[in-house]
Amino acid sequence: MTEKALEEINRGTAEIIDMERIEKLVSKYYEDGTTYTVKAGFDPTGADLHLGHTVLLQKLRAFQNHGGRVQLLIGDFTATIGDPTGKSETRKVLDRETILANAKTYQDQVFNILDEGKTDVVFNSAWLEDLGAAGMVALTTTFNVARMLERDDFEKRYKAGHSISISEFIYPLLQGYDSVELKSDIEIGGTDQKFNLLMGRHLQRAYGTGKEQAVLMMPILEGLDGVQKMSKSLNNYIGITEEPKDIYAKTLSVSDTLMWRYYELLSERSLEEIAKMKEDVQNGVLHPKIAKENLALELVTRFYNEELATLAKAEFDNVFKANQLPSDMNEVEVEEGIWICKALVDAGIEPSTSQARRDIKQGAVRVDQEKISDEKLNLDSGEYILQVGKRKFAKVKVG
Repeated sequence: MTEKALEEINRGTAEIIDMERIEKLVSKYYEDGTTYTVKAGFDPTGADLHLGHTVLLQKLRAFQNHGGRVQLLIGDFTATIGDPTGKSETRKVLDRETILANAKTYQDQVFNILDEGKTDVVFNSAWLEDLGAAGMVALTTTFNVARMLERDDFEKRYKAGHSISISEFIYPLLQGYDSVELKSDIEIGGTDQKFNLLMGRHLQRAYGTGKEQAVLMMPILEGLDGVQKMSKSLNNYIGITEEPKDIYAKTLSVSDTLMWRYYELLSERSLEEIAKMKEDVQNGVLHPKIAKENLALELVTRFYNEELATLAKAEFDNVFKANQLPSDMNEVEVEEGIWICKALVDAGIEPSTSQARRDIKQGAVRVDQEKISDEKLNLDSGEYILQVGKRKFAKVKVG
């Protein structure tokens, strides 16, 4: 059983530091039931989680399946500083009210994946606010500036003459100090967090906790474009609170190649099952579209239920296979003679008039299922079905 557990824990990982410690912890659990702690930190800088976040949550659930008790750390204190990882400039500070609202949303969403009975939700303000000036000064003496500047993003900014605030130097120290307070056995995070994760090991030694956490890093999930990391700012994401039909349709839009990466990092199917599917696709036994549909159904079922997943598939098939219109389009009323680009924005299917112009030029916009090319078109009185691409529809009443 231990071997199977370690295989599940290893699945999809990018790098593990101190695998021997993880093996001992898992083995001990299967020998006598001794549990261990696995920490993962989330700074609530946004309101909703997307599939990129769930890569870590899936791994936490794997640990829960094999004796781990998850320390889900909400960085309500560190979020007021902002994680400088990968940033070319100092981040804007979030206000306390926004941070707490985002933290509440995170907690509502994570238990779609995690076992709530095996999860401790903790807020780092509980100890960092009490650290005080003396404690903060003592913390800063555990690490020197030269080593801090070895960190890739700091080094680049320093050489380019860009600003680095002292608070940004303190951020990785505070994240590491969380591991001191929690006495974590393992910490997991993305590959972009390596410096901060190792800081936890360093500080656990420096503070004499008697522990030195193992570190497990997961790869960064590519977004729908298959190139850049999944991100709301890049609009290449699948949000876990999006409508079932949108999760389903967006999943089907990923490339056949990227589909297998999503299967490995997001699916609960075994690696053997995935390998068999991949082999069947390569041999022509299974169409890649069917494999992608199965993944889409699995994801919608996870965040909603099987019934809504089936309905999402039926809706998609009606619209895209039978060329029918969706049954629940957004409906808006606008003034007569409205410019088509503004109508598309008012209907909520374009983010801006400039994007609407581009889409019209590229032939992606239809009015009453007829492609249009005139970006200066004004709509007369009447009712119209506006469409952008294959997934965005709205009913507009003009006049």
